[in-house]
Amino acid sequence: MKAPDIVMQSYGRCCASASFFDDFYQQFLQSSPEVRAKFTNTDMPAQKLLLRQGILNLVLFSRGLPPTKLQALAKSHSRENLNIQPHLYTYWVDALVRTVELHDRQATPEVSYAWRDVLAKGIEVIQAGY
Repeated sequence: MKAPDIVMQSYGRCCASASFFDDFYQQFLQSSPEVRAKFTNTDMPAQKLLLRQGILNLVLFSRGLPPTKLQALAKSHSRENLNIQPHLYTYWVDALVRTVELHDRQATPEVSYAWRDVLAKGIEVIQAGY
């Protein structure tokens, strides 16, 4: 099975867990004071919905979807807008993979590697828009 398919199935299992997105943000916000500062005054329920869609867009991009949605995300995260510096995506990916490993009952090193591979392709598009 190809990495995008492994990740799509894994993501489905993770989304079935009621605390997946809460646990992700707990991991992510604990990863760095710089990350925490970016989320001051953030509407977290709305942010979790954006995260759900953002992850799906990254997975769909790896499956051949044009980069249009990721380019829009890149623009909103650029230095002119939210100013999400490219190095912060490392914290994001690490927190997401750790959370997947906690919530996907079928997580293996292969699944974690597939996640990193799939995310890297889309994150490059977002970082390029910085």
